[in-house]
Amino acid sequence: MLIQWIDGIPYRLKAPFDFSFLQQYGKVFQVFDDQDSGNICFGLADTDKRYFLKFAGAPTERACISAEEAVANLKCGAPVYRDLAHPNLVTLLDAEAIGGGFALIFEWTDGLCMGRQYPLSRETFRQLPIETKLRIFEDILVFHAHVAARGYAAIDFYDGSVLYDFQRGVTLICDIDFYVKMPYVNRMGRLWGSSRFMSPEEFQLGAEIDEITNVYTMGAMAFALFADSECSPEVWPLDGDLYAVARRAVSDDRSRRQQSIEQLIAEWNIKYDLYNI
Repeated sequence: MLIQWIDGIPYRLKAPFDFSFLQQYGKVFQVFDDQDSGNICFGLADTDKRYFLKFAGAPTERACISAEEAVANLKCGAPVYRDLAHPNLVTLLDAEAIGGGFALIFEWTDGLCMGRQYPLSRETFRQLPIETKLRIFEDILVFHAHVAARGYAAIDFYDGSVLYDFQRGVTLICDIDFYVKMPYVNRMGRLWGSSRFMSPEEFQLGAEIDEITNVYTMGAMAFALFADSECSPEVWPLDGDLYAVARRAVSDDRSRRQQSIEQLIAEWNIKYDLYNI
């Protein structure tokens, strides 16, 4: 492991890499170097604007793929962000080849991440009132209904994809780089993602990946948000009817799940008036 510094901020790499090109976006105030995707991300401030820059092409410390593969993946992600633009999705400003790699440039958000890789912000998430968690879950469901309506399947969605701006009360989704147009067939065996949020078909070569797959992901998100990923009714903080809706969504048998995100939303709303909290 090699420690490099930029604008007084340390970060880890496998080998030296020149990030001087970042100066055109401003001064680095934060670095995110703990991804296995081959990307490294920077918070940058330029006068009165701040940006989040995701870069592929550097020898990142935890990368499980080559820098070339990371660049190819990030390039594929750019049109996905544009096609799925939504109030609950981070805003993509630009995408460009730069610094010997490729970068996506987003508006900066002060949202904290729900993901386990960020223990402090995750603990803040865990302490949120149930009413706030319900609104966050609503936002996640509504965004993924939009994803389905646009003809996409959500691959690699997990708690690290959820941000919440506590001051503005806004939920934002990030890291949708691997969302794909349907129909889509699993050609990898184990797809990208956190196993806590992945349906059986996301481990099965040749399986169809579709909206029913994403129903499972949404059910897993409900358990992550409300019960720290425990599926036991004893730790579920809401009523039993809502537990039954979420438990049905994470059925291993696809035919037992809700058959669309809209159906999941409808069943959830029947049991709890989510839109009038």
